[in-house]
Amino acid sequence: MKVSYKAILPLGFKANAVSAGIKRSGKLDLALFYSLFPAKAHALFTTNSIQAAPILVNKNHLRKNKNFKAIIINSGNANCFTGKAGIRDAEDTAITLAKSLRIKKEAVLVNSTGIIGKRLPVKKIKNAICGLVDGLSYAGMPKATKAILTTDTFTKTASVKFRLGKCFVTISGVAKGAGMIAPNMATLLSFIFTDANIAQGVLNKALKSAVEGSFNCITVDGCMSTNDTVAILANGAAANLVIKKGVPFKVFSRALSLVCLELAKLVVKDAEGATKFIEITVDKAKSTNEAKIVALAIANSDLFKTAIYGENPNFGRISAAAGSSGVEVKERGLKMRVSPLSKKNIRVYVSINRGKSKAVVYTSDLTPEYVKINAEYN
Repeated sequence: MKVSYKAILPLGFKANAVSAGIKRSGKLDLALFYSLFPAKAHALFTTNSIQAAPILVNKNHLRKNKNFKAIIINSGNANCFTGKAGIRDAEDTAITLAKSLRIKKEAVLVNSTGIIGKRLPVKKIKNAICGLVDGLSYAGMPKATKAILTTDTFTKTASVKFRLGKCFVTISGVAKGAGMIAPNMATLLSFIFTDANIAQGVLNKALKSAVEGSFNCITVDGCMSTNDTVAILANGAAANLVIKKGVPFKVFSRALSLVCLELAKLVVKDAEGATKFIEITVDKAKSTNEAKIVALAIANSDLFKTAIYGENPNFGRISAAAGSSGVEVKERGLKMRVSPLSKKNIRVYVSINRGKSKAVVYTSDLTPEYVKINAEYN
């Protein structure tokens, strides 16, 4: 399958974005994705015990409703640590949008990203919704991808088109994220759209598998966000025979995993202040999970990440991180290889000689620019 990085939407989807005045810069800060047809939905959320108001609202909507029509996202304000007022603000956003689209409020998923601890300027959002809806377009995805950014330096999209029987199916995704990136669900916002006709349980299974092998395999700074969400809408507009199991499911799952992995890599490549993209493979572990534990211990080591930034071949950093992972790594069985540090893309291979399983994770170097960005972020 071939991945396209163009900002395209599958059949039956529209998008738009406006500036609601949430960001002082006046840049686009409110995005809307809309399905012309009722869509099945599934979402995975941060495992942080502090969860933003939109996540609590979305969990409630997913429990109550089976058909979804819209995803609205604001940037510049996370609507987190805002108590009951924050929940009301998220609900008011969903209600106002639902009235404008003439749908049920439970058919809306609400998302926010930005500063934690400040009330959402819900009046500005509500005032902007009419124009947001009126401007919905089949070609609106490029604007929408810009509106969800915070410290990102570029938009992140990926799509795959493939054949199922006599029909062509498209899966297209968008993501935002550059800092507060650590695995344990998703660590960013990502929205995926497909025109596939697929059973709900199968959709849920495919998304969980795709996230585990992609967004859960990236880390920038080891910091988990409070707003992390990966959501998918499937509206069936491709009119393929319903995907339930067998070859159709395997093909769909492979395509979804590919889209998620490419989006995850783009997040790491846009890591705050990063100069290096690092791929870490841990091999010969007892299980994939064990290999991932060791790989993430290396990826989250500040000493390792700063050594890569400085192009310093002090690979004792790798062995020390592997040994601190909680997995019993023996010096005698540990082998390491590292590609030239002068390159932008770095490959690290570590064998721990405990079994036959492996895992791959992706990270970035740690630079003075990362410190500067986050010292000034407010």
